[in-house]
Amino acid sequence: LGCLIEASAVAEVGTAVIGVIESVMVERGDLVKRGQVLAQHDAKVERAAVVLAEARVRNDAELRSARSQIDFAVKKAERMATLTDLKFMSSQARDQADTEAALARMRLAQVEEQQALAEKELQMARAQLAQRTITSPLAGVVVERFVSPGERVENRPIFKIAQIDPLKVEVVLPPSMYGQVKVGSLARVVPDLPGLPAREAAVSIVDRVIDAASNTFRARLMLRNADQALPSGVRCKIEFTPS
Repeated sequence: LGCLIEASAVAEVGTAVIGVIESVMVERGDLVKRGQVLAQHDAKVERAAVVLAEARVRNDAELRSARSQIDFAVKKAERMATLTDLKFMSSQARDQADTEAALARMRLAQVEEQQALAEKELQMARAQLAQRTITSPLAGVVVERFVSPGERVENRPIFKIAQIDPLKVEVVLPPSMYGQVKVGSLARVVPDLPGLPAREAAVSIVDRVIDAASNTFRARLMLRNADQALPSGVRCKIEFTPS
């Protein structure tokens, strides 16, 4: 039976932001890993925003000052309470000290909120910077590169990546084989390329509908290609192993 060897997944890689490509790290035919950087947007503004946000997070002088003030105010209020109980201070002085302590607590809470907001702004700045880096969603090979450094990108793919380990093998079968070919069935796949040996593949999908027009059904097999020596797009012959 004739068959066709194809990439198990193909992705046209784009970007979520509009901008100018600053650098391209890969070329057509390069093997890439999942998460590998493929290209970089011009991100001077975003990098500056991250530096500024990091500086705000590191600048905890106001927070340390607010904590010192509340420590002082609380101790003062405690002393005033003791002196008031001993009749050495008026209740008005005690109320004033309690008020100062309460204001110091409110000031500390306000500064802590500002610090938390600065940390969230840093996370946002880092996320915006990360969007300027284009990474591969697949481990595979670069099929096409559509842009060059200096080009503006908007609503179009930048790369086309094909996953070639594993490969998928598509085969059209006669209805007489329906029920014989099942998920998990093994087959011997011979690529139509000189010098490439036969390989074993396992059935992963079997159609549950027979096409009335052609009187056939399709099956898909997964073919390991760890050495990535077998390319995608190759025609092949397939022979199912008797179960």
